[in-house]
Amino acid sequence: MVQYQVQPGDTIAAVTRRLNTDWRTLRRQNPEAVGRLSDNGRWFLKAGATVEVGEKPFHETLEEARGREPQPPLPAEGTAEQSPQEAEFTEYTIQPGDTLWALAVTRFHTNVEDIIRDNHISDPRSLQPGQKIRIRVPNHPRGEQTVVASWYGRKYHGRPMANGQRYDMYADTIAHRDLPFGTRVELRNPATGETVKAVVTDRGPFVEGRDVDLSYGLARKLSMVEKGVGALVMRVL
Repeated sequence: MVQYQVQPGDTIAAVTRRLNTDWRTLRRQNPEAVGRLSDNGRWFLKAGATVEVGEKPFHETLEEARGREPQPPLPAEGTAEQSPQEAEFTEYTIQPGDTLWALAVTRFHTNVEDIIRDNHISDPRSLQPGQKIRIRVPNHPRGEQTVVASWYGRKYHGRPMANGQRYDMYADTIAHRDLPFGTRVELRNPATGETVKAVVTDRGPFVEGRDVDLSYGLARKLSMVEKGVGALVMRVL
């Protein structure tokens, strides 16, 4: 059993890396140590709480978590999910200090569960320097799609985002429910013709009917501050 006492300012990403686990497992095994903001649905760890990760095989806890979590939405009409055989992969050699979370979020901008599944990893703590693994190359639709966008600003400025970094309300960043962190997109306001480029750094929105949360800086560039919520055209770059 691995234990850790949450310190003020600790991010979810930092704690999961420290315990060499994933967020779903950490949350499921430590329900008393987590909380969720009522205004936006964001999860956080309670400072001072002691979290622990049991010795149950990782694939079992992952499957249990999947069974209790809402399943991801089906692909939109006209699209199809890639099977492992159809996806493109790159090979990577594990280096000292590597963790699956850091490789997925920071280096390759893909989903950690894809790495686990594609390499039949039962326990991420078993990774060894020199071990070769396959990394799925993200392949998202490149065509334009209409999205409903809102924005978030000063209330969250300086707070940790889902990627572990601090939110900068003036940076060209967006929150998206499932695009990998680091994905670059182009956004256009069809009403004004204004176009910007942005990077996915956070998760959200958590309001039904909305697809993207813009930083305050992007909302200004797209004339969205006063309107608050509106339709944009998004293209993955």
